[in-house]
Amino acid sequence: MTTAGKPEQIKSSSHRAAVLMEMALKKTGVGFIHQSTDLKVMLFANLPVRLHQAGTLFPENGDLFGGDNDVRLTELKRAVLQDQQSVTTEVEIQSSSGLVTYRIEIEPVLPADGGGLLTVITDISDTLHRERILKTLLRELSHRSKNLLAIIQGIATQTARQALSLDGFLTTFRGRIQSLSYSQDLVTDSSWRGAYLFELAERQFNSYWPNTANPIAVTGINAHLSPNATLHIGLALHELIVNSASHGAISAGVNSLTVNCFETIFNEQKAIELAWIEHLPASITTSKADEHTFARTVLERVVPIAIGGKARYTTTGDRIEYHLTVPVREYEIITRIEE
Repeated sequence: MTTAGKPEQIKSSSHRAAVLMEMALKKTGVGFIHQSTDLKVMLFANLPVRLHQAGTLFPENGDLFGGDNDVRLTELKRAVLQDQQSVTTEVEIQSSSGLVTYRIEIEPVLPADGGGLLTVITDISDTLHRERILKTLLRELSHRSKNLLAIIQGIATQTARQALSLDGFLTTFRGRIQSLSYSQDLVTDSSWRGAYLFELAERQFNSYWPNTANPIAVTGINAHLSPNATLHIGLALHELIVNSASHGAISAGVNSLTVNCFETIFNEQKAIELAWIEHLPASITTSKADEHTFARTVLERVVPIAIGGKARYTTTGDRIEYHLTVPVREYEIITRIEE
């Protein structure tokens, strides 16, 4: 059986509860005003600091925002008192920190609870800002996803045109998609900012170079590539590596290829050039290396067109060369090598 407390104990308990509730309310960022039926302020708590006015927290009639906003809110409050139906609206005001948005919820209060109406004020500026950022990110994700799907579609089309059998198509297509996946991982890990050339090359080489004691390194400028350049240069490297691993220097177990990146000029603007030079063993001819897996279409057309650059693939005697020019809009040089 519960025993009723003394009046002073009840009063003290109620006071502590009110204090604790006010402390909890401050954590939420929500304020309120309780007004009588004639809109006189009866109680308030935790109103936004930026709404404080000199010498007083707010006028006696509960106006906070000034001008047309308060006129509109007063009309809504009178409508709530008359219809006994809650309404929700928003108010935007300019502050020293920029545009601030408040959600205003006006609800009727039962006579048993004091009557009048309760106005709940919530600063939703941060929430709206996050929503705008999220929408922007979703639009960007949609755009990039469509681009990625277009690349995959192009890969499938080019692979099908060159395939001699279904098994051959599946093997080549899977390899190219895996290569695209390696590049996409780098782009995703960087929050869609792209990837460094050296890291991109290393990721592509790791699947095919059989001798870890003699890794192939890219020399010269470690340019930071755009997401678009990362995906397409990754594809170009994949084609070169697959050919070498199947019929070239890598397949023969010799480290006779070099990959170098250096600055150049393209269309009277700064650019970089990626140069792949592969020296073939005497047992391998360029015609053999070229006819089996070297996807000229990808290297000479798809990749340079996608990045707005140019490419040149040549075979001369005992070597294969591939030169890809990347325009300045598709990369940046973050760290230069000291000369």
